[in-house]
Amino acid sequence: MTLLQEPTTVTAAEYLVRERAAETKSEYSRGEIRPMPGASRRHNLIATNILASLHIQLRKQPCEVYPSDMRVKVEATGLITYPDISVVCGEPHLDDSYKDTLLNPTVLIEVLSPSTAAYDRSDKFENYRQIPSLQAYLLVAQDKIHVEYYSRQPDNTWIFIEFRRASDHFVLASIGCTLALEDIYEKVTVDQSQSQSMNGQSQ
Repeated sequence: MTLLQEPTTVTAAEYLVRERAAETKSEYSRGEIRPMPGASRRHNLIATNILASLHIQLRKQPCEVYPSDMRVKVEATGLITYPDISVVCGEPHLDDSYKDTLLNPTVLIEVLSPSTAAYDRSDKFENYRQIPSLQAYLLVAQDKIHVEYYSRQPDNTWIFIEFRRASDHFVLASIGCTLALEDIYEKVTVDQSQSQSMNGQSQ
C-alpha cells in the first residue's frame, strides 16, 4: 500500500488509541505514524483472489486467513502495520486486551505498487524477518504477472523463487496451500510485455 509521509512522534500505545478511533489506516514505526490510503481496483482484485483461494484451502485446517484490516505487530522492532493478507496456523497470539493486533503470523502477503515496492522488499521485509513464527513472505505485482516467494529455512536463512507465467503454480509448504498465478490474476488486466516467460530462482 502507498504510504503518505506525515510523521508524528508518538508511543505505540498512543498510536493504537488513535488507530482504533480512526476511519483510515496508518502504519506505526519508530514513533512515527504514516497514513495509508485506499488501494486500487487491481490491488483489491488480486488481494481478494488470493484471500479466496487460501480461505477455501484452509477452512478445514487449524489456520486463519485475514484481509488487510488485521494489524500485525513486529515485537522485536515495534513496527505495526497492515499486511494485505496474513495467515496464522495454530493459536493466534494477539496483542493486549483488544485482541486486534496479530503477533505470530505464519505467512504474510503484500500486493506491490510502484511507490511501495522498494520498501516492501527491503525495510518492511527486514522487520518481518524478525517475527519468529513467519515462514513465508509473498510479494505480488499488480501491473504484471510476477510473484516473489521468500521462504524461511530451518537454519533461519531465506530462499527466494519468482514466478512470471500465468500457467505457473507453487506450494506454500508452511501452510500446505497451492496458489496458481492464473487464479491470482483472474479478472486483472496486466502488461503482458513485462511478464517474462521463464521462472527465475536465486538463493
